Amino acid sequence: MSYQRFVALGDSCTEGIDDPYPGRQHYRGWADLVATRFAQDEPEFRYANLGVRGRRLDQIVVEQIPMAIDLRPDIVALFGGGNDLMMTRSFSSEVVTRRVRAAARLLADTAPTVVLFTLSDVSSRMPVARRMRARIEALNDAIRDAASTFGAVLVDLWPDEAAQDLRYFGPDRLHLGELGHRRVAAHMLRTLDVPFDLSWLAPLPGEPVDPGLLAHAQWMWNAVLPSARTRVMNVLTGRSAGDGFLPKRPDLLPVLSDEREAWSPIPGNV
Repeated sequence: MSYQRFVALGDSCTEGIDDPYPGRQHYRGWADLVATRFAQDEPEFRYANLGVRGRRLDQIVVEQIPMAIDLRPDIVALFGGGNDLMMTRSFSSEVVTRRVRAAARLLADTAPTVVLFTLSDVSSRMPVARRMRARIEALNDAIRDAASTFGAVLVDLWPDEAAQDLRYFGPDRLHLGELGHRRVAAHMLRTLDVPFDLSWLAPLPGEPVDPGLLAHAQWMWNAVLPSARTRVMNVLTGRSAGDGFLPKRPDLLPVLSDEREAWSPIPGNV
């Protein structure tokens, strides 16, 4: 099946952090990669990306879904929920479940094909995040239930063992890097039965390398502590990391030639 109008919604992962285009000032990410693959099958294909870093599900419902409705997509994908787990004074599974169901219900009326993602398990490889496992599981349960209830396509990232390999992540070990975004794009394409570059899901050569105590200490000092301070201040002040940022691609536009080059499939491996 080919698609003509694809809209991606969500937070920093949908925006594409930490997967910058080579030599350019903005991010690529899984949604751009999926759009580029869709464009190979449909000359009239158009793509919009409404993702903004720091956005919670309730903000996505209010800010992004109305924009998506106006664009009249034939496929819409939502990757979000992580900020509902971390950027809040207190966590409530009931509140998160209501937000997930509200988003899924609205999206079901927006496009014939709706794609939802569970989150991968980052808790076991990040000691400071171990307390988040129960929250991630609660969010994923809500996403799975909403996908079943509202007929959405579910891309289940929870079982993916690549979440334990730092080579798939950016410097902060939380946002996906280039290899991680390619892997998420491949999971979505495989779930939709769209042919893709099989190397994107192949195990990386060699074994994951333990960065060592010094690297862990530097990561804590340079990434974890500044991020924690920022999150605390945002929670206390009611601000978001995405305040002042706009969607990088608010209109349905063709995929550009340099975006097509970013796909770079391996001949004979699709």
